[in-house]
Amino acid sequence: MNPVVALTIAGSDSGGGAGIQADLKTFAAHRVFGTSAITALTAQNTVGVRGISAVPAAFVGEQLDAVLADLPVAAVKTGMLATPETVALVASFAPRLPGLVVDPVLVASSGDRLFTADAERAYLDLLFPHATVVTPNLREAAVLLGREVTDVDDAVKAAEDLAAYGPACVVVKGGHLRGSAEAVDVVWHAGTTELLTAPWIDTANNHGTGCTFAAATAARLALGEPLAEALHGAKAYVHEALSRSAGWTLGSGHGPLDWGPFR
Repeated sequence: MNPVVALTIAGSDSGGGAGIQADLKTFAAHRVFGTSAITALTAQNTVGVRGISAVPAAFVGEQLDAVLADLPVAAVKTGMLATPETVALVASFAPRLPGLVVDPVLVASSGDRLFTADAERAYLDLLFPHATVVTPNLREAAVLLGREVTDVDDAVKAAEDLAAYGPACVVVKGGHLRGSAEAVDVVWHAGTTELLTAPWIDTANNHGTGCTFAAATAARLALGEPLAEALHGAKAYVHEALSRSAGWTLGSGHGPLDWGPFR
């Protein structure tokens, strides 16, 4: 049998820890055939981002046309889209993008801002209404809503408010939320809220955790898992990937995860 196909629309991370590289490794770990449309090149490593060069939106569209015309894409994950024009372009492709997981990558793990101005409105108004699930982290939720999001109560309210823009599901990725001894993600779906929790892993090797969670969710949707099951499986996969790489010393900043096959 042929493998199922997933598509990532994201930027390239020269350090290999996040972006397209993390997405394709995550797809492979789930035995999903990965395809891609690259939206930007970044010069970065485990310490931080040194430069970003956006791919023109028209050429992103050419990549999407090429992949979608030839391969049976079953789910799609978006990462750093780099410009509001590219967000709008991806939104225009939405009818051809099944199982759309939108990770609104606005801020890197290092704290570097990864987007030009006016990105928030483009995401909220144009892309979120088409999403199966959106997966902002705390910083991204704060940027999108224009207010602080620091604890579990804030994250619950943020998920509810972001759901008003039309996605079927919202996951506010909390990591180590203030006041929590666990890694907590807040899930809003169909009017109800659930907390996804896992034991906290004390490690600096957390570069690409958000990309990996969103890509794992897309991979599992491509494999036919129901949304709730896909989210729980993605959470478990990220926890295992963090556990396996906790003792690594790759680079002098935020190191990568171990994307080995999920057990």
